[in-house]
Amino acid sequence: MDDELRILNATNLPEALDSLDDRVLHALATRQRDAAAMRRTIALAAFISLGGGVIAGSAFAPSAVAASPLTPLVPASPLDPR
Repeated sequence: MDDELRILNATNLPEALDSLDDRVLHALATRQRDAAAMRRTIALAAFISLGGGVIAGSAFAPSAVAASPLTPLVPASPLDPR
């Protein structure tokens, strides 16, 4: 086994292996930046959506009207199929 290790130690490594660690770490850092940006974008979209819902719910609310009670004993029911 020592002979095999000496042979591996004597061989020249491809140039791509020298920069492999740097490329992997760069890709991980890019992925982390993208994930952080996506979290901020989602938080902004949720805030805008919530704010728009509150504004739409309070600004465009129709006036309240009391509903008449619906019972089976009332002959003029709006749900009467006749």
